[in-house]
Amino acid sequence: MIKVGKQNLITDVPGIKVGNSCDEVVRTGVTVIIPDEPAIASADIRGGGPGTRETEALNSDCLVDVVHGIVLSGGSAYGLDAAGGVMANLRMQKIGFNLGDAIIPIVPSAILFDLLNGGDKDWGVKSPYFDLGFRAVQTIGKAFDLGNVGAGYGAIAGGLKGGLGSASFVFFDGESEISVGAIAAVNSMGSVTMPGSPTMWAFPYEQNDELGNQSMPEKNGEMNLDFTFELPLGKNTTLVTVATDAVLTKPQARRVAIMAQDGLARAIRPVHSPFDGDSVFVLSTGKRELLDPVVGVSRLGMLAADCVARAIARGVYQAESLGDIVSYSDRYGR
Repeated sequence: MIKVGKQNLITDVPGIKVGNSCDEVVRTGVTVIIPDEPAIASADIRGGGPGTRETEALNSDCLVDVVHGIVLSGGSAYGLDAAGGVMANLRMQKIGFNLGDAIIPIVPSAILFDLLNGGDKDWGVKSPYFDLGFRAVQTIGKAFDLGNVGAGYGAIAGGLKGGLGSASFVFFDGESEISVGAIAAVNSMGSVTMPGSPTMWAFPYEQNDELGNQSMPEKNGEMNLDFTFELPLGKNTTLVTVATDAVLTKPQARRVAIMAQDGLARAIRPVHSPFDGDSVFVLSTGKRELLDPVVGVSRLGMLAADCVARAIARGVYQAESLGDIVSYSDRYGR
């Protein structure tokens, strides 16, 4: 049995909280995903232009097994400063690895490009991202809004207003109830809608009318499958975090991240291009044993990919127009 989580958010996974902050003048923001306890983590990076921090530490042959948070940020390379703000906040709470008198929070991060969205980027000597990261941790909780929120605040998705989306599933694995959820900051070069149609590529995975009950568009001749690659290129990226309460090893979390990348391909076309930095993180809080680790990881990865596709579509569906960046609802209605 598979069902949608109570809130249809990544925070349906017990022990996971999310915080967001934004700067409306700069038109940017930061999203943090914070586990109640250090969590097993891995990542899969497939975009050709990624901007990341501490993702190498997530490799299976590296010492660190657990992390204290994940940071998704706007700002291109400037947004990597957000992780410093998150670390500072967590350190004040004495969250991190204790090495003698030192407290070191581990917070891998990834950034998207939102520097050309019309916001005022003349911030002087210091970028706003350290402070945005610090503030995002202060807002963590189980409930959060979608659309123009956090790292999705200034995002653009294939010519439409991008945004922050999330989705979840709960499934039964033997006698255990396993939760899996995804959160996505959608700033893709590719389109989330079919050519000449308001129907989203992810429509087959829609649950409970979360996309307005979309259906396959009527075909009037052959679908035009070409795509216009608009200049300047390299101003994109979709960032995703998947969380689950299933017990996973670091290599198993990596496999789930690889499978979850398929959710981007189900929701965005084209995707994983040289001009995107598409990145997927996976967090395991390790509270529920899988009945069969091989079958369980396979099912978990499958549903994670479905959640990712739904989260991407919801992020764009819920976004609002920002300046001259037109939202899905203003272009197509809901």
